[in-house]
Amino acid sequence: MQQLNSSPPKGRVIPIVPVSSAAETEVARALQICNACRYCEGFCAVFPAMTRRLEFGKADIHFLANLCHNCGACLHACQYAPPHEFAINIPKAMAEVRGQTYAEYAWPPALGQLYQRNGLTLSLALVFGLTLFLLLAVLLQGGGLGALWGEQLQGSFYQLFPHNLLVGMFAPVFLFVVFALSMGVRRFWSDIKPVTSGVDVSPPAAAEATHDVLKLKYLDGGHGEGCHNEDDAYTLQRRRFHHLTFYGFALCFAATSVATLYHYLFGWEAPYDLPSLPKLLGAVGGVSLMLGTAGLWQLNRKRHPMHGDAKQKPMDLGFIALLFLVAASGLALWLARAAPALALLLCLHLGAVMALFATLPYGKFAHGVFRTASLLRHAVEKRQPNPIGLGAD
Repeated sequence: MQQLNSSPPKGRVIPIVPVSSAAETEVARALQICNACRYCEGFCAVFPAMTRRLEFGKADIHFLANLCHNCGACLHACQYAPPHEFAINIPKAMAEVRGQTYAEYAWPPALGQLYQRNGLTLSLALVFGLTLFLLLAVLLQGGGLGALWGEQLQGSFYQLFPHNLLVGMFAPVFLFVVFALSMGVRRFWSDIKPVTSGVDVSPPAAAEATHDVLKLKYLDGGHGEGCHNEDDAYTLQRRRFHHLTFYGFALCFAATSVATLYHYLFGWEAPYDLPSLPKLLGAVGGVSLMLGTAGLWQLNRKRHPMHGDAKQKPMDLGFIALLFLVAASGLALWLARAAPALALLLCLHLGAVMALFATLPYGKFAHGVFRTASLLRHAVEKRQPNPIGLGAD
């Protein structure tokens, strides 16, 4: 009769599906422990989605990482957080995987990896380079240095850069950004859809996800008092500054869109004055964008190092700096329309806008796109029966 082996089994009791990186492996390890504890189940969308899984493959991990809003609530509530030997740090582990998401799903991937390593430096260098290029282009048109300083433009931008030239410069970049982001999120969606029930999006799920995105629901810490930043105190500052930034950017984009309609549908050429709709939208949006990015810069600089991935700070700060520079230079351009420095400010503003567009698919802007996709898949998945019959949605 064969003797039973009484020695403990080798390996893990619950197998971890092989993944390709240390960051993914760490998320899988941490979620196995979280799935046994479940103290944080009501904090955000991550933990209800986690309870629908016993194993965490690559697609599951990237889906859950992009559901995470890095509010820090689970870290400060966790009994297994450092210095415990389990060393569970969900915000940091998820942030590292999100950085991997942006790089892996970027199109083309090489640009994503470059920007991640040198975000702030690359952003400012790109602004400087593009501004210098525009200044040289103005000088080559004739007029020497006098073309960059004087009142000869009389408040009209198109005397320096004709409208068709600006369209020819920015339209291809904008279309490339849309295409690159579409390619990335299309691949991401095709990977996470099979592990999030595989069911198509329904109108109620789309409405819920839209509400959660526009409200930034999961930046309230799960209890409405806000996130953590530099310590264990609750604060709603991060949510409020995100709102100012998001809606400021949206208003600025709306101002540009309305101005485009004015130009092509009605033949009303820029520049516009108050109380025209493009000017109202741009002024409110620009001020909101400046306030939001200034606040986010301050919070990012003060943030506790355990709350995220320190390697991504240059990427985060680069995006924040570009948004602030675009808003500030745009408002300065409006206020200085009759000033001699109009040409210099116009080149700086156009250089900043071009740099922002060129880096959108490869930096922090991508987190809004991938997080929206994850929230949409979560809204779909939660409406399906729990495949393992444990926990509550």
